[in-house]
Amino acid sequence: MKLGILVNTDKGLEDVIGITKEALSRGHEVSIFTMDAATKLLKNPDYSGLCRLEGVRMAFCAHSAQGEGVDAGLVPREITCGSQFDNAIMNNESDVVIVL
Repeated sequence: MKLGILVNTDKGLEDVIGITKEALSRGHEVSIFTMDAATKLLKNPDYSGLCRLEGVRMAFCAHSAQGEGVDAGLVPREITCGSQFDNAIMNNESDVVIVL
């Protein structure tokens, strides 16, 4: 199964990390799309470090990051700097999508 997680607030960091790790422990793939205020989480290494876990794919909305003052150049290269198109891809490819 492929789990999609749309993160659009900067609250619930522990929830995103916990859900991601639990899904991976059960053999699932996880795709995370970050937008709006949640792009501030990209500055937190606990959040951005999820991209280095096997089975996790991450992307973020560059427009949202710019609006929140997040320097996309400081985000790990493993996280796709994209757009709402990446969100649409995640929604299309995921079996289940949750929004946090």
